Amino acid sequence: MIQKILIANRGEIALRIVRACRELGIKTLAVYSEADVQSLHVQLADEAICIGGNKSSESYLRADRIISAAEIADVDAIHPGYGFLSENAKFAEQCESCNIKFIGPKSKSIRMMGDKSIAKDTVRKAGVPIVPGSDGPVETEAEAVKIARKIGYPVIIKAVAGGGGRGMRIAHNDVSFAKEYHVARGEAEKAFGNGTVYLEKYIERPRHIEFQILADAHGKTLHLGERDCSVQRRHQKLIEESPSPFLTPDLRKKMGKAAIKASEAAEYENAGTIEFLVDAKGNFYFIEMNTRIQVEHPVTEEVTGIDIVKQQIQIANGEKIEFDQGDIKFEKHAIECRINAEDPSRNFAPSPGTIGLYYAPGGLGVRVDSHAYSGYTIPPYYDSMIGKLICYGPTRKAALERSYRALSEYLIRGIKTTIPLHRAIMADPVFIEGKATTAYMEDFLGRTAADLFS
Repeated sequence: MIQKILIANRGEIALRIVRACRELGIKTLAVYSEADVQSLHVQLADEAICIGGNKSSESYLRADRIISAAEIADVDAIHPGYGFLSENAKFAEQCESCNIKFIGPKSKSIRMMGDKSIAKDTVRKAGVPIVPGSDGPVETEAEAVKIARKIGYPVIIKAVAGGGGRGMRIAHNDVSFAKEYHVARGEAEKAFGNGTVYLEKYIERPRHIEFQILADAHGKTLHLGERDCSVQRRHQKLIEESPSPFLTPDLRKKMGKAAIKASEAAEYENAGTIEFLVDAKGNFYFIEMNTRIQVEHPVTEEVTGIDIVKQQIQIANGEKIEFDQGDIKFEKHAIECRINAEDPSRNFAPSPGTIGLYYAPGGLGVRVDSHAYSGYTIPPYYDSMIGKLICYGPTRKAALERSYRALSEYLIRGIKTTIPLHRAIMADPVFIEGKATTAYMEDFLGRTAADLFS
């Protein structure tokens, strides 16, 4: 039985895990960098151990130090959160070899779905639609150009080990392909230590829609509905909502079944996400699986009433999922805005520093997941997200109105944030009408930049 969990992460997700553990009566150990000594999860966990310097490479990416802390504190399990080591198969194996439960999928599944070419082949064999592309990695520019011509331009060049938009480049013809192919390989090598890439047909102005999966060790796999993550900037999600304003009941049913098929093909256990691109005609294509909890999981929690982090822990504990697909009700609409410490008027430059005043909105249908508070210093070493505002109601209209209201009373002084940007989006007719695609942010900024940043 899991009685004590080490949280191998920081920020709002670490705090989220502390809260879930406390409700389950499980003790927590926070590990932290020198820069995070002020962080709320460090203050609220039952125990805390500093594992290194300010940079991720000196702390949160040091598997050896995390395992050592786990052994010193005698924990039963490690929750990796998202980012850092959450999708590192080797780290999951190390946990397994040390008899420490990794709260996530087996290392085999992480490895299988972490290599995008293997993942595509796996789900294709299971009958899940995939974007037309190369059969696997392409080794030379000459080979890649031939494949690009066969697929038909535009094509997107993707890093096999990619994520977060790095190692991804779009080419519209042979001339641009030569440049983008080498840029993508260089980015991938620098970011992931693996410069291998593959090709896909580039679907213009699609929807980015993902399905939340839960699977236990007893053969039950189900989905908790979809999240529309189409509002992105440089492949980084900014706003997520559930249900998608684009999907019909029939398409939702088809995609849900495909998501379950893909998960079962990977012999998946725990929480995960199957991501699809959906074109204007409703054709959908598997693009990847995230083998971890997602940043945007609260959207699904508010729509379904299911605590996904608790489910993760209970599944890792060997427990069965106690409900069936037909028991899951989707009775609300939820929208999440990622609150980043960035200055949109300066090309979204990071804005670290000390928060003077912090006031989170409240009221019916408002949830704020954040580790920030008045006097907290945001370090410059990590991702710029400092919180998530999740607003929900019985209809999409109610969720939109509530989001605008909550953003209007969300006060953070001393740093720049994306709050004004989100408020403008909530009032934008294109977003209100549910017509946002992955090209939305570029279009929106083009239409509104003069007013937003004046």
